[in-house]
Amino acid sequence: MEPTWKSPDGAVQLWLGDCLAVLPLLPEKSVDLIFCDPPYGHNNNNNGDLIARREAALGRGDYKPENNRPIANDGTEANEMFAAILPGFDRLLSPGCCCCCCCCGGGGPDPMFARWSLALDAVFNFKQMVVWDKGPMGMGWHYRRSYETVLVAQKPGAACRWFDASNAIENIIRPRQNGMAKIIPNADEHPCEKPWQLAAHFIGLHSKPGDVVLDAFMGRASTGIAAIKMGRKFIGVELDPVWFEKARRRIEAELSQLRMF
Repeated sequence: MEPTWKSPDGAVQLWLGDCLAVLPLLPEKSVDLIFCDPPYGHNNNNNGDLIARREAALGRGDYKPENNRPIANDGTEANEMFAAILPGFDRLLSPGCCCCCCCCGGGGPDPMFARWSLALDAVFNFKQMVVWDKGPMGMGWHYRRSYETVLVAQKPGAACRWFDASNAIENIIRPRQNGMAKIIPNADEHPCEKPWQLAAHFIGLHSKPGDVVLDAFMGRASTGIAAIKMGRKFIGVELDPVWFEKARRRIEAELSQLRMF
């Protein structure tokens, strides 16, 4: 079975479909790094939650139900899906390769960051929880959410693929460091989009040019943009046709710009 779209040289492959169905189609040990942002199970942007009502909460207008942009599998099924996909990740990675998963901030009522850390450790070797300080004060009331985490796990059996020689990489990404402040999405953007520089940070640490980077929850392809800019190959999987099409157009524009210069 062929990807839904691929670049002329095959270096970028985009798949429209369920990642649990797509990943078995990819060759074993064919991926050098996984960077992804799975749904957290918080029902964000669904049925008028705080994120969907952000503008109204800030006094900038009325809440409009048509502005809801619910995320697929963002309910209670998210935890089961995360656990289910990890064996597929394990099959695709070689020993020493890393899996980096964006995760929510360290709060309740569902401490899924702790659950996901244990799930990763059951399949890989859990390596680090990196704190991404997103910059300005976040949403919420008590302990307002101003950071997220990236959970890093390594496939055992070989030394960690690590390509930084500075010995100065912290487990905190500082606010606005290298363009990594949070994105306040417009109505036509993915509600949970991450800056491409965040993916680029981990791509640079755990892969080298020409390596294959996988994002099984592609969204609008921030990871793909980072991979292309850094000379990596990219495989992206997205379930929602709307975001897949936006990702495809964004990838094509990036490739066109690359060819131009």
